[in-house]
Amino acid sequence: MGLIQTNLDTLNFAELYKEQMKSSTFKGKNSKDWDKRASGMNLNVHKSIYTKTFIDKIDTTNASSLLDVGCGPGTIALAIASKIKKVYALDYSQGMLDCVKDNCKEKELSNVTTIHKSWEDNWDDVPKADIVVASRSMEVKDIKDALIKLNSKANKRVYLTTKVGGSFIDTQVLNQLEREVYPRPDYIYLVNVLHSMGIFARVDFILSENTKFESSSDDEFIERVSWSLGELSDEEKIVLKNYFNTTYKYKKNSDYLNWAFISWEIE
Repeated sequence: MGLIQTNLDTLNFAELYKEQMKSSTFKGKNSKDWDKRASGMNLNVHKSIYTKTFIDKIDTTNASSLLDVGCGPGTIALAIASKIKKVYALDYSQGMLDCVKDNCKEKELSNVTTIHKSWEDNWDDVPKADIVVASRSMEVKDIKDALIKLNSKANKRVYLTTKVGGSFIDTQVLNQLEREVYPRPDYIYLVNVLHSMGIFARVDFILSENTKFESSSDDEFIERVSWSLGELSDEEKIVLKNYFNTTYKYKKNSDYLNWAFISWEIE
């Protein structure tokens, strides 16, 4: 009896993901970029509805260890450290890992170990853990390789989040600039790559407060937009300055960002 092939089998979502990443307006940042943002991020990320919801969705049954990939200043790692015997916090930004260490001292946590590695590095010496998480850190060029790494380091379960829609900037801001934006790959790419790997993941959705462009001055606002969009022209900076001073700084922030929460059990 022959194999039945479907249209889905003919689509290589891993390659489609790579193509979309190459064409996306939102380019990846290097470790030094994140080093510069570390202290600022550390002030804002620990108390949020996103963190609480993410932690609540993690099943820690019979789990004694957790690996947090792309841990940033320790948002997830530190929030769950009291529930897990051993936590590994991995990031390619030394600035972020320094924040993790400082936060551990402040919270008197002794069960968190930092690991300085990137997605592209060799992970042979990265310890396996019962639970592996990657919270808002899937900014990778090769999504299949990243998913294979996450899966290979998990003994029991994997949890990750990625942006729904692939755009990292407010529509209202884009409307001021009249720019055409090419988003990053949507979460559905990841789900289909996992499917091609024989992993049938669960998908849920969680919200986070949209504080990405909260600024105390027009210069800070312009810098934050530039971080997402890249270099801005002098004309665009003037437009944003005017928009901030006449509209944005008076805007009450009630917006939320939607994240796909993708998880699977290790067979």
